[in-house]
Amino acid sequence: MLISDLINILDTELTPELFKDYCPNGLQIDASFNKPINKIVSGVTACQLLIDEAVKHQADVLLVHHGFFWKSDSPTICGALAKKIATLFNHGISLITYHLPLDAHQVWGNNVQLAKILNWKVCGGLQPQTTTPIGNWGTVNGSAISLEQFAQSIATGLNRKPLCINAGDKQIKKIAWCTGAAQRMIKEALALGVDAFVSGEISEDTVHFARENNIHYISAGHHATERYGVQALGSWIQNTHGIQHLFIDINSPV
Repeated sequence: MLISDLINILDTELTPELFKDYCPNGLQIDASFNKPINKIVSGVTACQLLIDEAVKHQADVLLVHHGFFWKSDSPTICGALAKKIATLFNHGISLITYHLPLDAHQVWGNNVQLAKILNWKVCGGLQPQTTTPIGNWGTVNGSAISLEQFAQSIATGLNRKPLCINAGDKQIKKIAWCTGAAQRMIKEALALGVDAFVSGEISEDTVHFARENNIHYISAGHHATERYGVQALGSWIQNTHGIQHLFIDINSPV
């Protein structure tokens, strides 16, 4: 399979054209020079450490959720970015990135996969008025639980202690979540009448909003909540198209 074939498969599956994103989705670096793809390494972020691991494992493609060329970046390729791009070209590794399309996908997406890891039932999209909602709402498995029990289940599932904002004594049954830096989507969660909202990061104002609106907030880690979509996507490619896939986790405390 050539890189163009792989991109056609992924673009068909993830429909990036439906999203207004902060970075280009799909092929960001083509270093293949028409060589066939034999091995894909995936990871959350295209940092130098992950790129070096892709080199070590002789990858042809690096598949990530966070790639290059964000809208706020300088258009000049220099410094650390230049080193990363040079490493990819020098070792013939192409870079493929899917950001919001991978958050939203209802099979391989970060949010659906997080629910699978944490045993939550998905009932709908966090933005029900849109055709491509990012985030979901649903329920915890079984009866309602306390914030402490809910936080412990997240800590166990993600191997990371979450930061919790307690909004009172109410039990948790109906929840909403959106991975990554989606803390301000707590407003959409509140509109759905949930007991708790889970995201990756937290801002100072999130604390006050949660307390004042009686909705528990759990910051479970940007990296920790977004490890699963790219793994699922890579495994799907391997299972359906026979290309070897290896996920490498470069940990981040955020």
